[in-house]
Amino acid sequence: MSTATATRTPAPTHRAGGDSTLTGTGTLIRFILRRDRIRVPAWLAAITLVQVTAPSTYEGLYPTEADRLNQASVIGENPAMKAMTGPGHGIDGMYTYGAMMGNEYLGFMVIFVALMSVLMVVRHTRAEEEAGRAELVRANAVGRHAPLTAALVATAGTNVVLGLLVALGMGFSGVDSIDWAGSFVFGAAFTAVGLVFAGIAAVTAQVSQYSRAAAGMAGALIGVAYGVRAIGDVSDNGLSWLSPIGWAQASAPYVDNNWWPLALAAAVTAALAAAAYTLSNRRDVGAGLRAERTGAAAASPLLGTPAGFAWRLQRSSIIWWTIAMFIAGLAYGSAVDVMEDYADNQTIQDMLDDIGGATITESWLSMIIAILAIVCTIFAIIAALRPRREETSGRAELALSTGLSRTGWVGTHVAIAMLGGAALLLVSGIGIGIGAASAMADAGFFWHVLGATLAYAPALWLTAGLTITVFGLVPRAIGLAWALLAYAIFVVYLGGLLQLPGWMQDLSPYTHIPRMPAAEFTALPLIILTVIAGGLVAAGLAGFRRRDLEAT
Repeated sequence: MSTATATRTPAPTHRAGGDSTLTGTGTLIRFILRRDRIRVPAWLAAITLVQVTAPSTYEGLYPTEADRLNQASVIGENPAMKAMTGPGHGIDGMYTYGAMMGNEYLGFMVIFVALMSVLMVVRHTRAEEEAGRAELVRANAVGRHAPLTAALVATAGTNVVLGLLVALGMGFSGVDSIDWAGSFVFGAAFTAVGLVFAGIAAVTAQVSQYSRAAAGMAGALIGVAYGVRAIGDVSDNGLSWLSPIGWAQASAPYVDNNWWPLALAAAVTAALAAAAYTLSNRRDVGAGLRAERTGAAAASPLLGTPAGFAWRLQRSSIIWWTIAMFIAGLAYGSAVDVMEDYADNQTIQDMLDDIGGATITESWLSMIIAILAIVCTIFAIIAALRPRREETSGRAELALSTGLSRTGWVGTHVAIAMLGGAALLLVSGIGIGIGAASAMADAGFFWHVLGATLAYAPALWLTAGLTITVFGLVPRAIGLAWALLAYAIFVVYLGGLLQLPGWMQDLSPYTHIPRMPAAEFTALPLIILTVIAGGLVAAGLAGFRRRDLEAT
């Protein structure tokens, strides 16, 4: 009798159609660029425009050498200003416009570059796995590391393009001391910070199972990097060398033009990318390295309600925003005592004349409160957009298949967006008030500043209401939700300098808020804005009730 012996054929170690873990990377890169054909140019245009217009505004703000030396002394002598601006390269000699750009703009602008990188990497890695699309893609001839590589390459390319745009824009500005050598270092610093945080996001995308948590961890590290840099610069203890933002400012564009700190950033980026690849080998698709916490045996009664569930979805975001806005308010409030040093600067006086106020400190406080109110509105828009995310992911359809009404479901998120935004205004006002009252040794400042900050709630509600209107009526044009906010930022920052006509400034709801403490309180504009906000929310809810749900 003969026995047939079956031999096991070794499983193929590579996918059909390719012999590499990077198979399909090129196709995925093209797909990412196709998906982000609007998002990426918008990021590039916004960051570049804000940065390259800054040198010309500084020529008007500080026209004489005496004005620039006064600014240098403020940065060198005031710890709060140094925490906000940086170490102060070039303040010991003739303080040039280039040195001012490196000190006062670079550390602030790279925050947005880091945020762009984090959102882009998470969007094309962890978010794809969370939605289940990554598993479908990898079922084809796609290597294991192709999705991560494509996301990193596309993000790196975006940062390189941004760096070149900034360098060219600064180089062609024609402003004294803004030379080409410094401009290329300046642009490279943008790229370097963006690359480091792309690497950080690649690592956090391996750790957490959810895109929101991955982006939240990376975003928190942006705040940590800024805080560590600030503490290190104020204490002058070298702690800023632990921060990628500190490395960017150590390049000292237009002063020393140091390239080696940017090389350090490149090395750290390579190490982070290598760590991300290593970690991705230790987990399954869709899973995270961090084990999810075991939930309670029974949900709380609150979690079983629409409002409780919506709060649970946005709770961590509200906590982080609260901490950030209090710190920002405290930092800006602590710097008010130096503003009287600019009393002789005619350009600054002209810029603040339309605000009014008995002192330049009051006028400056009014402007800072307006800026922080706009930042709080960013949270309100993000929170108001949460229903759209739930809808496109398919989760809204499951929730609405129960007895939950459409109005009740969206209304809970609207309430969190508006009440949460108002709470952030309150926290910001408390921070500014404490800082200003301490700096001016006047406890009365606290209540003036707190009331001035809370007065912006109707403008925040109107912007959030417009977001709900777009969601309910034209959900595919949801990007329009950011248009009013972008315009408001433009008006607040450049409206006075560019001497925009009144009707253009009136298009922003924030210009209708009384600029306290410089101006007197008037209730009528706040009432009108609140009524308009209510009408916008009602229109959005009515539109959502009548349209079909969408999914991607």
